[in-house]
Amino acid sequence: MSERVLPLHFSQSSILKTSCERAFEFLDDFQHLGAHMMSSSWMMAGSHMRYEFDSMLGHGVGARVWLKGSILGIPLRIDEQVVESDVPIFKSWVTLGAPRLLVMQEYRMGFSLEPCLQGTRLEVFIDYALPENAPARWLGRLLAGTYARWCVRSMLEGANRHFNEPVQRPAGTGANFRSGRTALDTANHRRATP
Repeated sequence: MSERVLPLHFSQSSILKTSCERAFEFLDDFQHLGAHMMSSSWMMAGSHMRYEFDSMLGHGVGARVWLKGSILGIPLRIDEQVVESDVPIFKSWVTLGAPRLLVMQEYRMGFSLEPCLQGTRLEVFIDYALPENAPARWLGRLLAGTYARWCVRSMLEGANRHFNEPVQRPAGTGANFRSGRTALDTANHRRATP
């Protein structure tokens, strides 16, 4: 089992009025899941990114995905790889190499789906590290948490819009923001604190 340890974590969950299979089919498409990155917004400083894919188109373990663009004239490039895809309940991907990001050094993102009485419980998470060197580290301390929350919430809102539901948080399972060493146990799809 491959395990990456990243010190910061944010997750949030929502209920979708659909089956796990239908939800996974929608979320398995990076252009649906990452639509917030492709449109101009204040979090993107008015800029946007574009996706490029290998022949697997972002589906399945080993698939490569690239996000390219610029923010405030600074070129950004993110190289990602899907590291787990357990249809229809779990998918995660990580940054590879030295991504050209402004507020994070690297990250691991993913989602899990679980059947529930109302349909499907979706949890989206991000584990990440701050840049190691100044001035990016200072910028990361100021903005990385805000950016992480925006990414996760944007993915939840996109799924909710697609399935015609407002964002709902089941009692006791809303936002989870934690600082400290966390690891994602990909065999059991749970986070553990070493």
